[in-house]
Amino acid sequence: MAAKPGIPKGTRDFSPVEMAKRNYIFNTIRDVYHLYGFQQIETPSMEMLSTLMGKYGEEGDKLLFKIQNSGDYFSGITDEELLSRNAAKLASKFCEKGLRYDLTVPFARYVVMHRDEITFPFKRYQIQPVWRADRPQKGRYREFYQCDADVVGSDSLLNEVELMQIVDTVFTRFGIRVCIKINNRKILTGIAEIIGEADKIVDITVAIDKLDKIGLENVNKELAEKGISDEAIAKLQPIILLSGTNAEKLATLKTVLSGSETGLKGVEESEFILNTLQTMGLKNEIELDLTLARGLNYYTGAIFEVKALDVQIGSITGGGRYDNLTGVFGMAGVSGVGISFGADRIFDVLNQLELYPKEAVNGTLLLFINFGEKEAAFSMGILAKARAAGIRAEIFPDAAKMKKQMSYANVKNIPFVAIVGENEMNEGKAMLKNMESGEQQMVTAEELIGVLTK
Repeated sequence: MAAKPGIPKGTRDFSPVEMAKRNYIFNTIRDVYHLYGFQQIETPSMEMLSTLMGKYGEEGDKLLFKIQNSGDYFSGITDEELLSRNAAKLASKFCEKGLRYDLTVPFARYVVMHRDEITFPFKRYQIQPVWRADRPQKGRYREFYQCDADVVGSDSLLNEVELMQIVDTVFTRFGIRVCIKINNRKILTGIAEIIGEADKIVDITVAIDKLDKIGLENVNKELAEKGISDEAIAKLQPIILLSGTNAEKLATLKTVLSGSETGLKGVEESEFILNTLQTMGLKNEIELDLTLARGLNYYTGAIFEVKALDVQIGSITGGGRYDNLTGVFGMAGVSGVGISFGADRIFDVLNQLELYPKEAVNGTLLLFINFGEKEAAFSMGILAKARAAGIRAEIFPDAAKMKKQMSYANVKNIPFVAIVGENEMNEGKAMLKNMESGEQQMVTAEELIGVLTK
């Protein structure tokens, strides 16, 4: 007996209904991106490892899926190297390519390669899958889609403001209540300076970013393990746990960070973004959160994260400002800022809250019952007119029993069925049945289209 097939952990199949839901997500996000002047690009699923490595920090590098070279990948490797069983070193010899970890680094590579074709500021969006060799768990997958929007070639904080408006608009359209969290890497740098641990900024931000997941005690333990002094950890506590309104937090930070020019710059940027958004009438809450660190090394300014308020799940959108990401590819001085919607987590949130509009998940609107060759030929004429009017319609391909055809309509949640027998053909009409109410009416092709396009 053949073994039952399976799929890798952390990946999923999606049924037609699930795909309709996913397309609703992608189309909603795409429509909002278009409203703000963003244009779509795509990049390959795999990139050179030299492009990907070193851009996500040590933890991110470990989560890259590496692609084994084709051909004789043992050539050029000594027996001594093979016997050493050094996985990282051998992988660097076996693998030149990897699956992309996110869409931002490939985008930076794209900008550098196509700089002569691009008009700056360049506003692009990208909706494609990414892969991470992470431990699968609820809300965390190894293959998932990101829906990114980035602006490069502009230092203006109006870009940050517009990206937050995009986030607010998208989640308002979905009907998901969210809290938009904002922080600034310059504030975190200033904090590291005033506690005397400026050289440990990456260790501090990586640890702080885990506060929601592992709690304060474990964050402090991780800080200590990274060699940060007890005195510095003690100074960090009131800053991490700072509370109050956004204005109160900013006022406190101006005092606390008075000795750090970088820190004060971060406060100034955050104040501009928050004050400008206050005049825009956002539908969702926006909060300055100093525990938001986002562990990716390339963020240099504002950072964002979005949490759903009615579902227990991780971040469903994130992003931030990166001032010189293209510099690692030989194109210095190009500033960028971007956001990424986590489509798979949004899919789970919409499912849990049952927020999909009925019209978004309904497929076929009308099914023609097939009684035989003559009836089918007659039905095809009406069917063609219905499709030309934009009605999603189909005909059952076989002249099967009526019960089987009606069962097909029920399983697919098709709301209307057209029945064409000898009487209907003689009158040049079809019997239209509403599957929900059971109501039936004899209609011409034009009348049928009028009923279904209301």
